[in-house]
Amino acid sequence: MQHSPRNPQAFIVTKAMAQNIFTVGLAFLIFLIGFLRYIRRDGEITPYELSVFFGVFVMLQFWNLFNARCLGLKQSALKGLSKNKGFIAIAITIFIGQILIIQFGGSIFRTVPLSFVDWISVIVGTSTVLFIGELWRFIMRLKLKNHLRQSY
Repeated sequence: MQHSPRNPQAFIVTKAMAQNIFTVGLAFLIFLIGFLRYIRRDGEITPYELSVFFGVFVMLQFWNLFNARCLGLKQSALKGLSKNKGFIAIAITIFIGQILIIQFGGSIFRTVPLSFVDWISVIVGTSTVLFIGELWRFIMRLKLKNHLRQSY
């Protein structure tokens, strides 16, 4: 409500959105290339390592889904989450689907099952994407609060 409505003729992706998309995409690309180089340090990639890589790739996107939910806003990605049943259903489907694909995908997806510890490592390690987004939005809220305080 702080901004006027966008022009219906305007492109749906704003400059700020495009910058965010390309910045996050580039960060993910750099991280994933580095991770891939790390796991193939001996020159070969095992099905297990590919399964971990696939899990990390999808879970990075999973956590970024929450950040994208509030793109351009300064509120927490978790605010009002319980009221958004569609988002919750999609997130749960992606999360469970990812586990099922890796654990039972076998020859179809060229995956091997990961241990419980592996899954915890992948989930916790990739969740930093959400925490970084939350930290960024928190800093933006503080800046806005300070700006408004200085305006009065």
